[in-house]
Amino acid sequence: MKNSRTRHLAILGAQWGDEGKGKIVDLLAPSFAIVARSQGGHNAGHTVFVNGEQFILHLIPSGILHDGVTCVIGNGVVVDPTALFAEIDHLAEQGIDTTGRLFVSDRAHVILPYHRDLEAVSEARLGNQAIGTTSRGIGPSYEDKAGRRGIRIADLADRSKSGRLMTLLDANVAARNSVIPSGPMSSRSLVAELETVWARLAPMVTDTSALLHNALAENKSILFEGAQGAMLDIDHGTFPYVTSSNSTIGGVCTGLGVGPKAIDAVLGIVKVYTTRVGAGPLPTELTGSAGDRLRESGKEYGASTGRPRRCGWFDSVAVKYAVQVNGIEALALTKLDVLDDQEKIKICTGYRCGDNVLTTPPADIGQLGRCEPEYEVLPGWAGVGSCAGVRLESDLPSAARAYIERLEELSGIPAAIISTGSDRKDTIVRESGLASRWLK
Repeated sequence: MKNSRTRHLAILGAQWGDEGKGKIVDLLAPSFAIVARSQGGHNAGHTVFVNGEQFILHLIPSGILHDGVTCVIGNGVVVDPTALFAEIDHLAEQGIDTTGRLFVSDRAHVILPYHRDLEAVSEARLGNQAIGTTSRGIGPSYEDKAGRRGIRIADLADRSKSGRLMTLLDANVAARNSVIPSGPMSSRSLVAELETVWARLAPMVTDTSALLHNALAENKSILFEGAQGAMLDIDHGTFPYVTSSNSTIGGVCTGLGVGPKAIDAVLGIVKVYTTRVGAGPLPTELTGSAGDRLRESGKEYGASTGRPRRCGWFDSVAVKYAVQVNGIEALALTKLDVLDDQEKIKICTGYRCGDNVLTTPPADIGQLGRCEPEYEVLPGWAGVGSCAGVRLESDLPSAARAYIERLEELSGIPAAIISTGSDRKDTIVRESGLASRWLK
């Protein structure tokens, strides 16, 4: 039964990103008036399957696939206009019209071509210590934001020779050219490109914080959507192998201009195993044929880059930490069907570091890299049943139900949603769970 008053839900990744947030947002979006994205850039990727058709989204919330749902890109997001327009055009080709339903914050920072150049140079300079970024300019754009030299969408409206935009472009392009002398960039040609950008972007631009506060005053429901995952948060993740923004719950407030009281509940999305893209420690990583088997079964390739994801067993230490940091009340477990061919399934319950067993991730990245996972082994259900496409919990193999119960025990919170396939219909929603009150 739905709560008597309108409630607002935040959905966050509780691992290293790629947990399947897009499908869960798509599933719940029809029950909300607005879906609002709070941070990250087009390095994020959401893949959604609807009646066999694939939709790949990077900047635009997957709520856009539902008529009548308004989508917001908040001030905490860094926006590459070229990428945004390409996404809008591709959606149009698939029959999805974003006109009048997509709004972009005037306070969001812009990713420009020199950001991509600078990130590529930075990654090359790091050599074996490279972070493994997508090299799409996200990090340098956030650096400019923190350094107070960033260009915001509101700045694009004034392209006069003495205006703020031109002053910043001249300085930023000169800094880029001093680092990358070959193929110098011209700030004058760049401002001409931005004139075309602004002409198309302007109808979508607004004060999105005001838009959301007006919606709250009108008792309209809002789904707050984060990108990446808790272990990639710049403060709470495996620093420095992290993204450049706060992908935990605080990023929702700062990235959308809403107070914490606007968020009534937090749903954490987790795969029933673990994946990671790029460099950095992954305590439960499986290498060789075991890792390949999990990767191929789960089709674990990045939606944004196509890069193969590193795969491993479920890490309850990381997930419990994410629950703590975000105040997560319930989980959505995804990709249960991927484990159908596993005879035995392991769960990491602690990190052994020398004589000590840690039950929370250490801040020291070197220490984390030296830790060995302590495993608990559960029986799989290979050969005795399948989870693929199952839509009733009672139809799951008994070993799968036992596995879910153990993940709940270790995480300290219940599972509200269990995904058993890529299509939005391949989902179990517990009637007594957190998510049931929002489903129409």
